[in-house]
Amino acid sequence: MTTTAVQTLIDFLFIVEAEHYTKPSEILSKATIGQHVRHSIEMYQCLLLGYETGLIDYGKRKRDILIESSPEYAINCLQNIISGIEKSDRSLTLYNNEAHFSTSYKRELFYCDEHTIHHLALIRIGVNEIGGYQLNETFGVAPSTIKYRQSCAQ
Repeated sequence: MTTTAVQTLIDFLFIVEAEHYTKPSEILSKATIGQHVRHSIEMYQCLLLGYETGLIDYGKRKRDILIESSPEYAINCLQNIISGIEKSDRSLTLYNNEAHFSTSYKRELFYCDEHTIHHLALIRIGVNEIGGYQLNETFGVAPSTIKYRQSCAQ
């Protein structure tokens, strides 16, 4: 089960210039596109690690500077996610600060996808500030919004 959000990130990373990937954005409070990509990647990495251990803690992301500074390395990380994402559902425990919750792999995969779509929307804003990139009209738009827009157009 590959995710559309992960593939969208990969497709984008093949076209973004490294200088734009690492340039702080005024409109994104000095964050870079690379930082948004890193954050998204590390959420999936936490989920995949959590699948193996049974425990997920999104707060313990590595915050790997290489992901946010190298589009090529980020592509490699995303390809590893795609190759490891197809797993059967299982019960997991999600830690959030001092609390813990029962959850499942599929539920958390859905969360990571939705979270990534949110960051794609922020990346779109940063890309619009830079200019020069033509993004698909669904880049950073939730599937439910796309479906709703399609129903309105009919």
